[in-house]
Parts: sequence; structure tokens; C-alpha cells
Amino acid sequence: MKYNVKIDLENRSEEYSFTEVARQANGSAWVKSGNTVILATVVIDETEIVKDDFLPLTVQYIEKTYAAGKIPGGFFKRETKPSDFETLTSRIVDRSLRPLFPKGFGHPTQITIMTFSVDAEADLQILALNAASAALFVSDIDINKSVSAVRAAKIDGELILNPTLSQLNESTLDLYLSGTKDELLMIEMRSIGGERVNSTLSVDPLMDPTMSAPIITTHISNAVNEDELISVLEEAEKLLFANNVKYEDSFQEFKKETLEIEYKAHVINEEMVDYVRKHHFSDIKSAMNQMAKSERSTALRALRKKIIITQEHWDEVELKDAIEKVKREQVRAQILEERVRADGRALNEIRPISISTNLLPRAHSSCLFTRGQTQALVVLTIGGAKDAQMFETLTDESAQNENFMVHYNFPGFSVGEASPIMGTKRRELGHGNLAKRALEPIVDLDGQTIRLVSEILESNGSSSMATVCGGYMALRAADIETSDTIAGIAMGMVSEGDKYAILSDIMGLEDHDGDMDFKVTGSKEGITAMQMDIKLGGISLDILKEALYQAKEGRSHIIDIMQEAEKEIEFNEGVLPSTDFFHIHPSFIGDIIGQAGKTIREIIEKFEVAIDIDKKVGKVKVTGKSKSGVKAAREHIEGIVNAPKVAKIEYKVGEKYKGIVKKIVDFGAFIELPDGTDGLIHISKISDQRVDKVSDVLKEGDEIDVEILEFKGNKISLGRA
Repeated sequence: MKYNVKIDLENRSEEYSFTEVARQANGSAWVKSGNTVILATVVIDETEIVKDDFLPLTVQYIEKTYAAGKIPGGFFKRETKPSDFETLTSRIVDRSLRPLFPKGFGHPTQITIMTFSVDAEADLQILALNAASAALFVSDIDINKSVSAVRAAKIDGELILNPTLSQLNESTLDLYLSGTKDELLMIEMRSIGGERVNSTLSVDPLMDPTMSAPIITTHISNAVNEDELISVLEEAEKLLFANNVKYEDSFQEFKKETLEIEYKAHVINEEMVDYVRKHHFSDIKSAMNQMAKSERSTALRALRKKIIITQEHWDEVELKDAIEKVKREQVRAQILEERVRADGRALNEIRPISISTNLLPRAHSSCLFTRGQTQALVVLTIGGAKDAQMFETLTDESAQNENFMVHYNFPGFSVGEASPIMGTKRRELGHGNLAKRALEPIVDLDGQTIRLVSEILESNGSSSMATVCGGYMALRAADIETSDTIAGIAMGMVSEGDKYAILSDIMGLEDHDGDMDFKVTGSKEGITAMQMDIKLGGISLDILKEALYQAKEGRSHIIDIMQEAEKEIEFNEGVLPSTDFFHIHPSFIGDIIGQAGKTIREIIEKFEVAIDIDKKVGKVKVTGKSKSGVKAAREHIEGIVNAPKVAKIEYKVGEKYKGIVKKIVDFGAFIELPDGTDGLIHISKISDQRVDKVSDVLKEGDEIDVEILEFKGNKISLGRA
């Protein structure tokens, strides 16, 4: 392969070939970085132009299992539907490149990115975007800007740009930033939960006094505060801008001659605009007050029909565009000039919120979260380790388990549309992933599997953030411990020249007619996840910082409401599995397990629970179908740990002691000796006379005199003294 360009970047280099393969595409780039090879192609349909006002761009990121020396698992031995990672990567590339296309570009365009070879440390989402941007830049489409991505991580407080996957696995931060040489276009960020040293257990003096106490840790979300996030963005932005200068300088000579294509002539009929402003401004304002999308659309459609009756020679499509322009002008002017939004709210005002928990009696937990005209029903199910979702990426050596899942569903009726419910769409997968990234850092799963399903019942602005809030409440309604209270809020911005306004808790109208869609989730102290798409020409970090602090204010307001709702939670005791975690000193583990597992089996049977013990740190997990059983099992275990310690006796044959009958079996009885050690008295040794049933002579709890007869390994044989 002949490579035309080699670019040295932070922590890696990239080599590009533009002339060797896929030469019939409008643009192509063969990219090699380390042992990873990716091909990106761009093809446009020059014969067709879409008349509707949208960009017909499709991005497909496709992984081939042979790239990692693997054969596809399952029944079919060829690649089938895209994995979640492929779909999410396609979305990232789409959202980053879409702003580059010229206004009026209406030709169906397909960007295909294929991974042919991969090494274990490759950041495929970075390389996918860089390859697609290179193919687009050298194509014959009139695009003269390069877009690239930078990822930032933090390990032990140190910022690392473009980390390897191994480094990212050790990080507390994952920040993905894309943009051009002078503009930010997209930000995705998540914090990565971890452990923090919390306290130590004291050592009982009856045990080995030289034994060190185990370290006890608690789970933390590693939420990032606003100032720290801006600082990281500043460093990442510098590298991003510098990299794009390198790309453009290196790729310029390979750009094809610009193709002569037709652009959509989207000209607004100013006569109609003036007429609507003069005669129907109040009707437009009234339609704006119809906050539901379906109601607003109905009002505007009725207005069009009303005007067409008197202006029969007018084209209704042109009139629709004119009405839309007046509406957009009014929405933006009212915000910028009057600092009041279409529904009468102040710029930083949150819509009314109501929260109901556990309204589904047979679900493990549920929450109906309503904010204005957006409503999410979030339902939680708790499972064991075997209920995890298995998945495998190209860079994984073996299959992985996803133990925390958030599934988001957006049926058409939520926005008044008569559409059937089909398979999961890219948008649904993306919104579910955002909510998962927001909530996952605050939960210590420790062997559990948790599935959250968000059913959007009504939507007018940021149903993904309603999913985050409802998801947190569903966690608490299932009595699952969380390290922080997490809420989500959607922010927007309207900008004209030097004037701008930042909006909290945007509704659909403001998302459609605004310049920024910015979703941020976190606690009162910091941010756990963020997603931002910028519709205008970039955004300054100063404005972003202001938006972050306004979002923090909104989150705090929502969290206060959520914490009040927590006080009203009533658990679904009859169906909710219960799990308890606590620590004991590792030296007590033998007492809990008992001889040959006898004690722990008795606890499991008596309280109907499952018990897992980490012998290294003394962490105990008790799981059962009822909260009362789990609580009783914990109290029993703690009773064993806290019982006064008796020094061990060195028993000898012939010695006599008083013992307690602990358990009766067909062949004899187990006797607890003075130091807690168990011995067995055989049925033949219980009496001088023949005994047919042990229970005829002894019962549990009896105190009897016994003699040590012999030792068989760790077992003690007893006789009646």
C-alpha cells in the first residue's frame, strides 16, 4: 500500500492513502494507525435531490470480525445487524460531519467506514471520525474543512490526551471532543465510578494482635465539577485545533476538483412573510402557546388553510415556509429582547415536576417522572450475574458482560404521531446510552444485574433527561444504594450577533428553533455525563462555562424535588429482591463458614438467602427474596462475629467436658464443646443400653457430660462420660 501522508499526533501517528483503493467513490481514505486499518468512503447520488428541508446523509460504521482474527459467534457465521458500539459510533461521526455540508445540499450521501484490521489499544471512534473526515475533505464535494476528534482521560489526577484503551480503563474521566480548526462541534463526556478508602475495622485483641485491619472502600461516582471540566476542555481544544491545521495542510493537494452539482434553492417568499407578520402575528403567537408539538402543528396548519382561502393563488408549501420563518423570528426575538420564553417562563426556570414511585405492583420498582409535557415511565428489574447482557467488541479478547442496562423506547403516540412501534432506532439507542452513562457511575453492582427500561409516554423536550431522573428514582425505589443523587437537564441557546441567551429545561420548540442542544447530568457537586451538539458556528468556552453553571442551578432544583419524593417511597416488599452488603474482619470468615461449611449452610437454609463472602477483604453479600430474611441473616452473622471469644482448648484423649447437643442425626449427635468446637457422639456411645433413635435419649439444647475418645483428622469422636 502506498501511503500519501503521515501525520504525527499525541500518543500515535496516522498514515493516509487516497489513491490506491475505492477509486470510484467520490472520496475515500485508507487509514493505518499502529496495526489498525480503516477504510472510509463517501458517495453521493448526483441524479437525485431531496426537496424537503433536511440533509439526506447516512453514516455507517461497520466492523469486520476478521479484523481481530475472529469468526462471528452464533448460528450465522457472517456479520449481521450492527452492534450497539457500531451504531453509537455511526451517530458520533454523523453528528460531527453533518454541520460541514453546504446550505442547500440535498443529494443523498452515504459515508461508509469499514474496520479491516484492529489492535487491542486502538480508539476506533477517534479513527472512524478522522478517516471519514479525510474522505470527505478530499472528495469532490464542496467541503474544505477538516473535522477530527480528541479523547481525554484522567488517571490519578493527571490529564492524558488520546489515551490507549488500557489507559482509558484506569481513568475516572472519558471526554470525547470533535471540531474543526477553530470550532467545537460536539462534546460527549462521562465520569467513571470507582472506589474510595472509607474506614478500617478494628482488630479484636483475642485474635492475632499483629494482624492488620482490612481496608474498607465505598463506591464513588467521580463526578467532575464545572471548573475542572472547563480546564480539561481547554487543553483538549488546543490539541483539536492544532490537529485540524495539520490535516488540512497535509490533505489539500489530494482534494479532487469540486463537482458541479445542483443545490436546493430555498428562497422564502418575502411577500408572504410580510403578509403573515402584518395580519396573523397574533395567530402565530397563539400557536406558539400550544406547547405540545401535535397541538402546535395543528394550529399552524389551520392558519395555513385559513390564509389560503383568502389568497387562493398562493402556494401552500411556500406559505408554510413563510409561517415557519415568522414563528422562528418571534420565538428568538422574544427570548433575546424580552428575556421571556414562549410558555412564559424565565430563561432559567424549570417546568413543574411530579414524581410517583412504585405504581406498578409486580415490577421490582418503577417511577413515573413528569416534567411539563414530558413524561417517562422508568421500570427497574434486578437480576443476578447470569442475567447480564453478553457482548464482544473487536478489541476485546473475550466476551464481556453488561450488568447495567438502560433501554429507552420512544413510541409515536408520545408526540401525537400515528406510527407503529418498530425496532430500536439509532436515536433510541443513543438516548438510552446517555442515560446509562449518567447513572452507571453511582451504582456498585457487585454481582447484580440491573435493567432500567424507560417508556416515553409524552415528549416535549428532553425525554432522555426525564429518563435519567426517573431512572435514579427507580433505583432508590428498589432500595439500591447510590453514591450520589443524579438528575439531568437539557439546556439550549439562542444567539444573534453579540446577543445570546442560555435556556434551562428546553422544550421541543426551543430545541427546533435554537442554536444548541446541550444535555448535562450529575449531582449537586459535579457532572457524570454530558452531550452537546452545536448548530451554529461553534461556541466559546466562556459561554459554555456559563451554561454549565446555569445547568448546575437547574439540577440542584430538580434534585431537591427528587429527594423530597424519596421520602415517600414505599417498596414493593412482596416482589422486590433484597441485597445487603457489609464487612467483617477476614479472621471471622472461618466462624461464619463453620466446619465443612456447616454454619453457613444453616444460615442459608434458615433465612432463605444466598451468601457470598470475599475472603480477602471480608466483604459479605446477602441476597434473598425478602428484606426481613436478609436483615435477619445479617444480624445472625454479626451475632457470630460479636459473640465473646473463647480461647481454643487443646483437647486430649480421656479428658471430660460438658457439651451442648447442637444437632441430632440418625447415626448420633453433634456436640458443641466449651470453646465452640464440634464433636460427634455415635449412637452406640450414647448409652450403655441399646438406643434405636437418638431423639429418644437426647434433644437439641441438652447439656451432657462427654469424654474425648479419639481424633480422626480434624474430627473429634466423643463418648458419654
